[in-house]
Amino acid sequence: MEVMALLIALGILVILSFSGISMLIVAPFTVAVLALLSGDMPILTALTGPFMTSTMNYVRDFFLIFLGGALFGKIMGQTGAARSLALFIAQKLGKERAMLAVVLATAVLTYGGVSLFVAVFAIFPLAKALFAEADIPKRLIPGAIALGAFTFTMTALPGTPQSINALPTNILGTTIFAAPILGTIGAIIIFGVGMLWLNMRVRQAKKLGEGYGETIENLAVNPNEKSMSVVLAILPLVTIFLVNLALTFLFKQASVVAYFAPFGGVNNTWSLILALLVGILLSLFLYRKEIGGRSALLHLVNQGAESSLSPIFNTALIIGFGGVVRQTAAFALFRDAVMGLAIPGLYKVAIASSAIAGITGSSSGGAGIALEALGSEFLAMGIDPQAIHRVMLVSAGGLDSLPHCGAVVTLLAVCGVSSRKGYLDVGVTTVVGPVLASLTMIIVYNTFGIV
Repeated sequence: MEVMALLIALGILVILSFSGISMLIVAPFTVAVLALLSGDMPILTALTGPFMTSTMNYVRDFFLIFLGGALFGKIMGQTGAARSLALFIAQKLGKERAMLAVVLATAVLTYGGVSLFVAVFAIFPLAKALFAEADIPKRLIPGAIALGAFTFTMTALPGTPQSINALPTNILGTTIFAAPILGTIGAIIIFGVGMLWLNMRVRQAKKLGEGYGETIENLAVNPNEKSMSVVLAILPLVTIFLVNLALTFLFKQASVVAYFAPFGGVNNTWSLILALLVGILLSLFLYRKEIGGRSALLHLVNQGAESSLSPIFNTALIIGFGGVVRQTAAFALFRDAVMGLAIPGLYKVAIASSAIAGITGSSSGGAGIALEALGSEFLAMGIDPQAIHRVMLVSAGGLDSLPHCGAVVTLLAVCGVSSRKGYLDVGVTTVVGPVLASLTMIIVYNTFGIV
């Protein structure tokens, strides 16, 4: 009955999330259902205890990263800097490589610190124009954007400033540059598999005589237009990466560690928080003309700050639900089953994070719940924490992209493509690639011991 209660609660979570009901309603309701059916604790205890504790712990640990990322993304999007970078890449590659241009433009933005959803909105108009000019079906746009935004720049590449990459740092004692070799190998596989699939789909469409599918005259974007200097556009992104790298090294110095020891020690998210702050201040200075006067600046800053609330609370509430799940007898059975498998430890890491991510439809949820519930047990297996960090994130970034994933639903809606037409390409680029990458990374680590 315990397992059935958990499955029913998870089913309700997926169905209600997919139906568009706010996670602010879905999460506590699902927690109440789980507590009622499982009988492991009273409903009120579940809601005010593990649910709220796990939710607010996540907000406490990652709010500043979400705030900085949302504000920086808003500045890059509103001032035209993100668009300028995308246009530059498109102009250099040309319509013959429109697919590659869209993937790379999206990847540059997200690896540079622009939030996933800002990148989607910034890239889509350009993708429409490029695909129309190259006569590539519009239904392939979601797959191209997903490959650039939701995969290797989110979980695999070392140093990515996306919030999920900071998740394991404090529990595992790693940095966001963890496992640079494994991460790079994973990124190459994800990118390679995704591009092979998308290019094959383009060739299939050409053979069938399928074109863009809409009247080109209605498209408002000209990929040949003039825009902001690419140097100005990319400077804040490069600055964030370099400052992040320098501060990561600085906070590892013995004198710095000793200084902060009486105050609770160094928090491994500090370097990313400060790097985002530097990037924000630099972008505000560089793009002051594009921003306008004081009122426009205040409006931009307020909008950027407010846009951080929905992403962090959606993720935190999933983590909160996971906090209740961890207290159930059914989860104890799942934990014992995974940890009892007669397979190398990293496979257990991958199975746990990918399974939970698939159930919750959230890579951050999958990794976060797995870390909270099993982090200490993973470390006790004697595996290099860097390998755990990177394999866990890449694995969580695979099955998270099933059809009920909120990011996938939003992407398809923004692109105006139905799930029936667009999900296959999103699924292959964001599920198959990461799964293959995760398996390869595990084999490389188990064989050579490198991270």
